Amino acid sequence: MNNIAKSHATQSVELTILMPCLNERETIGICVQKAQKFLKKNGIYGEILVADNGSTDGSVEIAGKLGAKIVSVPEKGYGAALLGGIDSALGKFIIMGDSDDSYDFENLMPFLEKLRDGYDIVMGNRFKGKIMDGAMPPLHQYFGNPVLSGIGKLFFRVPVNDFHCGLRGFSKEAAIKMDLHTTGMEFASEMVIKAILLDLKMTEIPIILYPDGRSRPPHLRSWRDGWRHLRFMLLYSPKWLFFYPGIALMILGVGVGLWLLPEPRLFLGVVLDIHTLLYAALLVIIGFQSFTFSILTRVFAIVTGLLPVNETFISIFKYIKLETGLAVGSTLFTAGLALSIHFFIMWERVSFGSLEPTITFRIVIPIVLLMALGFQIILTSFFLSLLGLRHKEAK
Repeated sequence: MNNIAKSHATQSVELTILMPCLNERETIGICVQKAQKFLKKNGIYGEILVADNGSTDGSVEIAGKLGAKIVSVPEKGYGAALLGGIDSALGKFIIMGDSDDSYDFENLMPFLEKLRDGYDIVMGNRFKGKIMDGAMPPLHQYFGNPVLSGIGKLFFRVPVNDFHCGLRGFSKEAAIKMDLHTTGMEFASEMVIKAILLDLKMTEIPIILYPDGRSRPPHLRSWRDGWRHLRFMLLYSPKWLFFYPGIALMILGVGVGLWLLPEPRLFLGVVLDIHTLLYAALLVIIGFQSFTFSILTRVFAIVTGLLPVNETFISIFKYIKLETGLAVGSTLFTAGLALSIHFFIMWERVSFGSLEPTITFRIVIPIVLLMALGFQIILTSFFLSLLGLRHKEAK
């Protein structure tokens, strides 16, 4: 994305209409002609840019003869093609749309008006507009898109309802700020998520989705690309992937552990004893690992530039330092070690003979838990300290 900044300084074109293309000879000409009519009808100084991703069916020749600007993108993938196109775009604003004739390139004025009004990103909404018969598979229309959009709204509080619409507009300046990287279909998710994290101004407008004009199957693979979108959203939301599950597991483990620590309990006709107590301790350890991993992931993402700097989050480290973590971890570990010595003395008093498990495990399990948590806190503190140093160097 470095070249974007270079071209941004010299641009004079107001609008770039960007079309990713891979073997679209049946429809690319129609899309280019519709975009040309739009520019001419509305007196807009713009360009039509086709980002070709390795077409071998004559798509490039068709678009070039009609006057479209062609940029060749060797790296495969929907996102790669769009990144190459954005990098070469001269427009102050960019409106991107698939070159399969499923979007109306003659009706882009609502997008441009919103961009002129100061919005950084303008998303199309196929569900608030209209989805023509045969334009979207039922699996995508009633399950895939609504579910993924719902998850996006839950995780990131996205103010749009069609998370993966392929027709969207944005300013070149916003593209530079977002510093987009993904090369696959998850590019659509990355743009929306980063826009939210950067607090960019976003809105949506209803659009009509038409059946595409191709005789071949689409490049989209439902389950594979759906998983890539979901995976990307999870990776960009450590809270939902690690923090909330970790807290839930710790609360459940501690609750069950405290309930079983004094004595066995009867639950739904079943006696729960030290074996359940052991699993409760395991839940606490797993939950704590998930909790700490959410913090490590968040800091690492900020340090490496995957997530924008959150000053509130970073300010926590003014109070939670390496020394604090070492003190807390060492205290827990030492407490567990002291209790271990006490338990060893108890064992020695019976000449190291057999002990009653239902009694001794109520002592041993908390000891092991204290020592494990203490050591984890020490290790996590060291690693967070290293990440903190990396953050200071990067500033």
